[in-house]
Amino acid sequence: RSVFGLTTSETIDAVDKLKQLGMLSSLQMLHYHIGSQISNIRHIRAAVQEACRIYVDLVREGAQMGYLDVGGGLAVDYDGSHTNYPSSRNYTAEEYCADIIDIVINMMDAAGIPHPIIVSESGRATVAYHSVLLLNILDTSRVEARSIPETLPENSPECLHELMHLMRNVSSKNLQELYHDATYYRDEARSRFMHGTLTLRERALAEEIFWNIITKLAKELRTQKYVPDELQNIESAIADVYYANFSVFQSLPDAWAIDQLFPVMPIHRLNERPNRQAIISDITCDCDGKLDNFIDLHDVKHTLPLHEYKGDDYIIGVFLVGAYQETLGDLHNLLGDTNVVGVRIGLDGQIEFTREIEGDSVADVLSYVEYDPKELANRVRRAAEEAVRAGRISPEERRVIMDAYEGGLGGYTYFEH
Repeated sequence: RSVFGLTTSETIDAVDKLKQLGMLSSLQMLHYHIGSQISNIRHIRAAVQEACRIYVDLVREGAQMGYLDVGGGLAVDYDGSHTNYPSSRNYTAEEYCADIIDIVINMMDAAGIPHPIIVSESGRATVAYHSVLLLNILDTSRVEARSIPETLPENSPECLHELMHLMRNVSSKNLQELYHDATYYRDEARSRFMHGTLTLRERALAEEIFWNIITKLAKELRTQKYVPDELQNIESAIADVYYANFSVFQSLPDAWAIDQLFPVMPIHRLNERPNRQAIISDITCDCDGKLDNFIDLHDVKHTLPLHEYKGDDYIIGVFLVGAYQETLGDLHNLLGDTNVVGVRIGLDGQIEFTREIEGDSVADVLSYVEYDPKELANRVRRAAEEAVRAGRISPEERRVIMDAYEGGLGGYTYFEH
């Protein structure tokens, strides 16, 4: 049951009320809305057919009508698959228009009713293409195989010896069995540690050997034509984490809330083959603040091919974010609106920067949550002056402290170069 609109019974009640008031001629438009990002053309066709039936009967009841508002729902093909997957659509904009017009004409002609003016409210499909989010990478974290001792002490637990044996015998012929055995002995090591029969050093060594095995296993899997289902997540388990200067909750809320897929890719070094598999983490303290679902040719992929991060500028683009993302974003961890620049490409191909809008400052965000930045600065100033009088800091140090604090209040909520 929808929270919007009228039921058929309520529609009839409205018609009767208008008749009673002599105002039925004022009923001129039927409007419906079946949702956003409708990926299957069948649902759109069915909705138009139902709406036309209602429209015809409203005219027969005596309503003047004249307008049919088909609402929104025209989807964006975010993943490029041209399917009825939630992040795609199995139709084109041309087919969408043609189907609606064809159904309306045929049903109105069959009923002998004049064609209505068709109104569309396709917001997502209009604006999604006009915005891209750029993320600068701050740092990375990766799972790297550590050097393992050639031999284990004689009194080492059996689970360590078994893991060592597995690590030395990785072969493409036994990948699934190897994974099962390695997981079993890793879990046994954890269990023994919990029961006090394995030391912290021994547990750490067991984990290092296990991840060494998994790294070798992943390398072998890349050469296989078929990968068993339970081994398909190994690549993501050892994926690099690329820390990007943004908040998922502020800039890509649909990626977190409804698992929306967006096109994501680096915007430079495009003449280099990416050599790392990664997920993207934001700078919030929330474990959900990450992108780990990416568009793939056949299915959703849980890692993204990226270039090795060398410490210099590395920018990733997230595309088709013009619909809803900025307005739905929230202040989780007090990370505010980002900087915005407007770009226009002329008919001659020249790029023009049309506007530049600075994002929220720290002071802006604090004021949103009922803190007065001036009062906060005054508190720090009073504390610093008291420290000077008590001889804990010098007057010069007080100035440095205040300059840093006030500069921070006026600064960006994200990392700045």
